[in-house]
Amino acid sequence: MKSFVLKNRFFSLIIALGFFAVILCEAVNAQLLKPTKDDYSKYTTTGNIGITVTNAGTFGDGFIQQTPDQPSCEYPKGSGIEHLFVGGLWVGAVTTTGIHVSTAAFNTPRLSSGGSVNFEFTNTADPTDLVKERSSIPDNKYFSYDAISHQDFLADFTDTNTIVPGTSVLIPYHIPLGLGVHLETYAWNFPFTDAFVIFNYTITNVQDDTLKDVYLGLWADLVVRNTNITPPRVGTPFYIHAGVGYVNNDSTKMVYCYDYDGDPGFTDSYVAMALLGAKALNDDDQYQGKIFYNWWLFSGGDADHERPPSDEGARYLRMQESISNDVFQNDIFQSPGNRMSLITTGPFEAIPPDSSVNVVFAFICARKAGYNSSKIDDDNAKKYLYENTRWAYRAYYGEDSNKNGILDFVGTDSTEDINGNGKLDRYILPTPPTAPYVKLIPGNKQVTLMWDKRAEKSIDLITKSMDFEGYRIYRSFVGDDKSTEGITHNMSLIAEFDTVDGLFYDTGLDSVLLSEPVTEIIDNGNSIDTIQFYYQYTVDNLHNGWQYAFSVTAFDSGDIKLRLESLESSKLQNMKIVSPGTPANPDMKSDQVGVYPNPYRANALWDGSFERERKLFFYNLPANCEVRIYTLAGDIVDQFTHYGTSYDGSDIKWYDQFSLGNTIFPGGEHAWDLVSKYDQAIATGLYLFTVKDLDNGELFKGKFLVIK
Repeated sequence: MKSFVLKNRFFSLIIALGFFAVILCEAVNAQLLKPTKDDYSKYTTTGNIGITVTNAGTFGDGFIQQTPDQPSCEYPKGSGIEHLFVGGLWVGAVTTTGIHVSTAAFNTPRLSSGGSVNFEFTNTADPTDLVKERSSIPDNKYFSYDAISHQDFLADFTDTNTIVPGTSVLIPYHIPLGLGVHLETYAWNFPFTDAFVIFNYTITNVQDDTLKDVYLGLWADLVVRNTNITPPRVGTPFYIHAGVGYVNNDSTKMVYCYDYDGDPGFTDSYVAMALLGAKALNDDDQYQGKIFYNWWLFSGGDADHERPPSDEGARYLRMQESISNDVFQNDIFQSPGNRMSLITTGPFEAIPPDSSVNVVFAFICARKAGYNSSKIDDDNAKKYLYENTRWAYRAYYGEDSNKNGILDFVGTDSTEDINGNGKLDRYILPTPPTAPYVKLIPGNKQVTLMWDKRAEKSIDLITKSMDFEGYRIYRSFVGDDKSTEGITHNMSLIAEFDTVDGLFYDTGLDSVLLSEPVTEIIDNGNSIDTIQFYYQYTVDNLHNGWQYAFSVTAFDSGDIKLRLESLESSKLQNMKIVSPGTPANPDMKSDQVGVYPNPYRANALWDGSFERERKLFFYNLPANCEVRIYTLAGDIVDQFTHYGTSYDGSDIKWYDQFSLGNTIFPGGEHAWDLVSKYDQAIATGLYLFTVKDLDNGELFKGKFLVIK
């Protein structure tokens, strides 16, 4: 027995080493293997999940190695907490040549002289067939009347290639089923729908052989890891602290993962893969509707259920039966490990040539509820996961309120045809008012918000009424930009204004209404719009040089008859980050230009953990100027040019680390990282500086003290 265990562990080690070698090969030679057709550039940016979607059947950023690094099911957005290494579609079937399983991604590729073992879906032969984007938001640059959600991705891929397109590289051991796959992903930014992304697969048999007993599934290396604490792809890229589970009842079919004991306090969230629905598009009787759940350890183990399925027959078997409940309860539940997750459905009795099936999954994230230990995984902890999952199912079923797949009528009137087009539509959601267009103006210790009134003309898709009720203003607080959950996570309500109609607080809108609207021409990069701002609100007593996030939402009155609660637009849709400070100085005077904090003391509250993550500010600068910093001996330490209208903080590492890259500055301030032009940290001492106005040549001299 001991000999068997040693051999098994040796085999597992060889598999793991082989996998790491393949990862390294792909990271270094990705352009060599797939030079022109792969599109790994798209990831969701609406809502609160960032997940990379490709045209090779994979999702997540595990093998992509993009620069900058792309999110791999990051939630909340901007937090650095990732919930996925890599995953992909699985299809298994019986063919005339035997059982075959096509896998878009898998955890144990073998070493080979060619392409990626078990990564068997590729892009199509069309070099222009990249991941496409569209949006249902009218002022989005990808707006399309065909869009389903606020951000759709569309991708086409296939398992028919045995050679990587555009190369002579073989895909080892791959026997195609003959599949063409069309994927559409849907993401919304409504607060009640911003924690899931729907994956809608249409799978077509494009070869002559009829596929029988077909199973469809999603495989993923689910993790919950804070990349600010455990950097991605440093050393082993996998996470050994994953707790996993599943839910299988009348309303919910999903597998999920959470951090059992890895980074407690920094990763208190769930990720789930839920099956929303499936059907045969040519013959509904073909689908039997069974659901199966499986896990195994990345590097295997002593028990059969712990070892990855090593061949197509073993994978097919995993797709058609679940791990027994006894094994789950005794060996898997609340037992951490680097577990791979698989959820499958089927069988489809037969998919003839040119026939298609549809299967829809959702990636769902949620905060853990309560304050128990991270190891606790009960229904109370999953409260928010259940809520977000219910909204994912509601999005999927759309008009199909009783979930029978039929547009129901009472007499000649439909009880479900919300949009009146005579057919049963999915992905129909109640809609809050359109989020207003917001402008932020930073000032000295204050920020002014201005917004338009487009929300007041919104029509709810369900109630067909203009049910606008009011506005809410949210903000973050000092230091939130350095929190492990991101600057937007703790945004708090600071003001609310609603129409006087007997609902809510009846505060009225007059206190923020401008006497006359302010009209501005806004360049959105792809279009130039004329915006009329009707409302204005100023937040005072802020700290210059710190970052704050602000947003203005619009909410509606709800509908008691339809049991719709009041809905609110997303805080993320028009959220902007701003740094209060002094505006550009038109008449530079000797008592105005300066530095803060002065003296600067090492490890200031806003500093990062490393030398190059420090900063101080020059303030009251002219709009266009040159700043030089000297030692007392007259040696130049550093210099930079300031252009107030375009300054974005990108010249120092602090804003690369703690900003989202879109911070709005007041025009008269510029941050410096206390690093010399020779890339050396400066020492304790008194320093001189000059500011030269590039518009009029005026020169100002000053000094500041650094204490380390």
